[in-house]
Amino acid sequence: MHRSVPALAVALTMLASCASYRPEPISAATSAKALEARTLDNPRLQRFIAAALSLDGNRRGTSSWDLARLTLAAVYYHPELDIARAKLASAEAGVVTARQIPNPSLDFGLTYNSTTTVPSPWTVGPLVNFVLETFGKRGYRTAQARALADASREDLASATWLVRGRVRTALLGLWAAKGRLALERRRLGLQDELVGLLEQRFAAGEASSLDVTRERIRRNRISLAMHDVERHEAEARAQLAAAIGIPARALHGVPLSLEAFDKPPALGPEVATGELRRQALLHRSDVQSLLAQYAAAQAALQLEVANQYPNLTLGIGYTYDQGDNKYTLSPGAELPVFNQNQGPIAQAEARRAEAAARFTALQASIIGAIDTAGADYRGAQRSLATARSLAAQEKRRADQLLRSLRAGGVDRPTLLGAQLQLAAARLSRFDAAVVQRQAVGRLEDAAHSALFDPGAPLPAPENNPRLASEPPHE
Repeated sequence: MHRSVPALAVALTMLASCASYRPEPISAATSAKALEARTLDNPRLQRFIAAALSLDGNRRGTSSWDLARLTLAAVYYHPELDIARAKLASAEAGVVTARQIPNPSLDFGLTYNSTTTVPSPWTVGPLVNFVLETFGKRGYRTAQARALADASREDLASATWLVRGRVRTALLGLWAAKGRLALERRRLGLQDELVGLLEQRFAAGEASSLDVTRERIRRNRISLAMHDVERHEAEARAQLAAAIGIPARALHGVPLSLEAFDKPPALGPEVATGELRRQALLHRSDVQSLLAQYAAAQAALQLEVANQYPNLTLGIGYTYDQGDNKYTLSPGAELPVFNQNQGPIAQAEARRAEAAARFTALQASIIGAIDTAGADYRGAQRSLATARSLAAQEKRRADQLLRSLRAGGVDRPTLLGAQLQLAAARLSRFDAAVVQRQAVGRLEDAAHSALFDPGAPLPAPENNPRLASEPPHE
């Protein structure tokens, strides 16, 4: 009886260390309700943002949501980052799997000999088989899994950059819409005044109906343009909410700061050929991811080369044979007679070559993207300089006519015509400024480097911040 105690203890220990299944059902209705309930005043979100900005004292006292805070809210909420974190967790679990030592197997034979009853008709023969991996296979397998985990970690950083880019694009669209709306309102006010003056002159017989009709058409066009800008503003708000991962109504009444775009970063004409370009080609997260994937392909090839040499098996057994105690030692190995693993080796070599080609293609695409963004930026800078010059000319002309009006040299409609031309020139200048900032955004996307608000933190938390930011008592 006492001999069964150790075996029972071993069995209980094995059962205690086993994982158990825990169901976690999901409900479409529950999930939709949780998504619809997301807001920016979530206390857990506030704690997460406060922790991320803890080193930047200049941001703590502000109540408005700027590019940095909205980006952190997207890191907290956006489901694409949850997907990237889940992939990273799976890859890290793959490391645990790769490091596991193969379990032994147990063969158990029980034979009854009907022709012999003395001393016992039974033959009992348990045999435990151990697999001994050779030529460093477990090490290569582990190295491959670790490289894939590193790649998933870099993919999480890439997903974070993608989310930030969407937040910046939407917020820039909102900045552009608000700026255009203010300029269009100024134009509409001037046009209304001009139409009113011409209508008065027409009533007095001093203006033609053609002049009045022409200016009314221009007023209608400006009014329609304002409605288009208002629509673009609403679209930009919806896009911003989607970029963060919250419903659009969660932004109602939220004070948004657009100061990041008021003053663009000071970039030289050679920005696309200097340090920004070098950092992108060497340190972008997707570059590092493909380097890790290439390292995984290297390890996979080493593993397949090692697999052409067979593992060893060692069977240790005991047989109770009709009253006799017999002990067995059975070494064994697979015989590489029909193949020497040449097919998997060739496949691994091809995958390594593919990984190398993908890395080269990525760097080539980065060069192309940065060159294109740099050309766009330089062109936008020239267009903005021209628009500024034209607006300055219209300003001088309007100022000159204003002085003439005060001296009695011109009438009010003439001045209003010059002021309308100035308003149109300012609108063109603003449109050129929008294009210039969009070019800066494309440089950000190409380089994975923050140019707007460069001091803002951009964490890529491996754990879900919605869980990490919860206090222990909640």
